[in-house]
Amino acid sequence: MSRVVRETDFPTLTLLQRGKVRDMYDLKDAYLMVATDRMSAFDVIMPDPIPDKGTVLTQISLYWFDIMASLIDNHVITADVSRYPESCRPYAADLAGRSILVKKARPLPIECVVRGYITGSGWKSYRKDGSVCGIRLPDGLVESDRLPEPIFTPSTKEELGKHDINIDFDEMVNRIGAPLARKLKDLSLAIYTKGAQIAEEKGILIADTKFEFGLVDDEVILIDEVLTPDSSRFWPKASYVPGGAQQSFDKQYLRDYLLSLDWDQTPPGPTLPQTVIDNTRAKYVEALTLLSGDGHGL
Repeated sequence: MSRVVRETDFPTLTLLQRGKVRDMYDLKDAYLMVATDRMSAFDVIMPDPIPDKGTVLTQISLYWFDIMASLIDNHVITADVSRYPESCRPYAADLAGRSILVKKARPLPIECVVRGYITGSGWKSYRKDGSVCGIRLPDGLVESDRLPEPIFTPSTKEELGKHDINIDFDEMVNRIGAPLARKLKDLSLAIYTKGAQIAEEKGILIADTKFEFGLVDDEVILIDEVLTPDSSRFWPKASYVPGGAQQSFDKQYLRDYLLSLDWDQTPPGPTLPQTVIDNTRAKYVEALTLLSGDGHGL
């Protein structure tokens, strides 16, 4: 039976913040990052959790953190609960599989978005003026087309409940400086390219994704989550046909359901039918299984 964790309550630990999905605790020398089963869509947290979602996100991120270690260091100290500080031991059952002890990094205020296919807000922008975030694209693209090469389209990182705002690279330079902006762009494209190639070999097309970076002793490291169904669009390679919307392993299935409702995309979110909950869970677990083979036990 799945253990559903919608919100953590660890009274002897210091809660730093609750995000859309993750609860962060300050353990003095490190942060404890816990991925709950909360589901957000259109920046609204749904009233119903998705069982095992936090475990799937954590295991996929750990898979990619390990693979990308040759490109960039990351914030992972350990995901082995038995190696956590003694103060965490009373909560081991809730932490197992869905938490990571991480370095205290200073997050950079940019969402580093990479697009390998034209879809979502990028497709809307392209239809309007043939460009995405100031980057001119070839004429004649259709929805879900693979781009000639991946493009870097950063956005702002807004507070919980507010929409991130797409910006061009020049604005990113204005916000964080040219050397750091170029470094984040190069890293983002390298991580995406490597991840997309590996995922495609396993039957998943990563249409687009976003990365977050932070600083530890002035060194740029990869933080938060990496190439998950929450931070990316995952499409089944077997059913991919450009020219329209695609099937997905990510939360797009839920978004499509919500778009069919008479809901104005403001809180509170609508109650989800059990079939939508079950189908969403199945898509997340299938993504983990295809990538790492670790989803069979869920």
